[in-house]
Amino acid sequence: MYALLVFILAGITDALDGFLARKLNQITYLGKILDPIADKALLITSFVFIYTSSLEVKFPFWYVVIVISRDIYLVAGAILIYFLKGGVKINPSLFGKLTTFFQIASIIVILVANILFIPMYLVNITIYLATLFTILSTINYTNEGIKQLMR
Repeated sequence: MYALLVFILAGITDALDGFLARKLNQITYLGKILDPIADKALLITSFVFIYTSSLEVKFPFWYVVIVISRDIYLVAGAILIYFLKGGVKINPSLFGKLTTFFQIASIIVILVANILFIPMYLVNITIYLATLFTILSTINYTNEGIKQLMR
């Protein structure tokens, strides 16, 4: 219950921060770099916490590996492009946004499933959708990275 409340509070404050930055025109270069890093840190620590916890309902190992591997792969690709081209342009894609949405949904569903009864098929559907979009966004960002390398 506490993990769920902390996760929801972190999500709300992150959304509020982004909303206020846009509304008040307070978007900075540093914020554009740090905000996605903070978001990924929250998600990755949540996946690792849930997987290694004593919770009854957890993520399967393969899912945690796919999620974390994708993030490492994308960061490594961005660093490679930066060093080879002198800069990298990262544009959020629909697949990336859906990946984040379903990864967050999977965390919430798992945490709620440890408090209330949720049929396992609903938990699994959420995990499979998050996996699908994680893979699709990886392919999408790989294609975008290749285009940047070819320019």
